[in-house]
Formats: sequence, structure tokens, C-alpha cells
Amino acid sequence: MNKITNQFASIEQVTDRYLNRKSTETAAQENSVSFEDILRQKQTTAESQELRFSKHAQGRLNDRHINLSDEQNERLESGVLKASEKGIRESLVILDSLAFIVNVPSKTVVTAMDQSESESNIFTNIDGAVIV
Repeated sequence: MNKITNQFASIEQVTDRYLNRKSTETAAQENSVSFEDILRQKQTTAESQELRFSKHAQGRLNDRHINLSDEQNERLESGVLKASEKGIRESLVILDSLAFIVNVPSKTVVTAMDQSESESNIFTNIDGAVIV
């Protein structure tokens, strides 16, 4: 006769080994966050982030006596949003007679100037432009 060896002392050991493991795996899958959820959360956070001005850009605005109206500010933010939707990372945003270089992912205006100061009208280190 063949002898069957039992590696378990009780039914509780069988239950713990086989049944509880499946419920633990199921719970881990239920608690995991999908890539889509993380991406959606990051996009929502990025969209809600307000446009900022770097210290350098703020200094340029002050030195050049440039004051943006609320309407101009909204148009500038709209231009940055459009640049973001197109995948632009460093954008030239032209608004009326003003030019802004914007780091789009951080929504930060890096520098600002009016058209009269841009003698050569050459802008470097950008990968896109938006006219608003």
C-alpha cells in the first residue's frame, strides 16, 4: 500500500495556506492604483496650478514698467494651457506687444520683454510659440 504523507496538522493550516493567500492577493489588487488614475490626478493638479513669474521675470516686468491687466493675465494663462496641450515645454508666448518665455510644465514665466526691447527678434531655447 502506498502511504500518503500529510504535511498539514489541521484543516486550519490548509485554510491559512491556500484560502487566505488568495484573499490577500485580491485585497492587494483592489488597493492598487492604476496608471490611468495617477495620470489623471497629475493632469488635474497641473491644470489647476496657477501661472507663476520667476524672480528674474518679475524683475524684468518691474524694470520695464510692464503691468498686466487681468484680461492679459487670462490670455497669457490660456496661451500656456494651449502650449501644454501641444506638448511644448519651453514656449514663446506673444501677447499684444509683449513676449514671454515660459517653462510650460512648471507654468513659470522665465522672462518677459516688450517688442521695442527685442532688437533682433531672435528667441532661443524654445520648442514652440503661441500668439494670444
